[in-house]
Amino acid sequence: MPTLFKFLTFLAVIGGLVFGGMVALVTFVKPEPREMVEVIPPSKLQK
Repeated sequence: MPTLFKFLTFLAVIGGLVFGGMVALVTFVKPEPREMVEVIPPSKLQK
């Protein structure tokens, strides 16, 4: 098997694993909505 073909096969396998991992994350991980609160100092509100 030529070296270039081995290299391209290796890249395809790695790309498939990364893509499969991303699909698994999208499918199985559900984000939990929550309220965001950020404290702003009063000195920044007044000019």
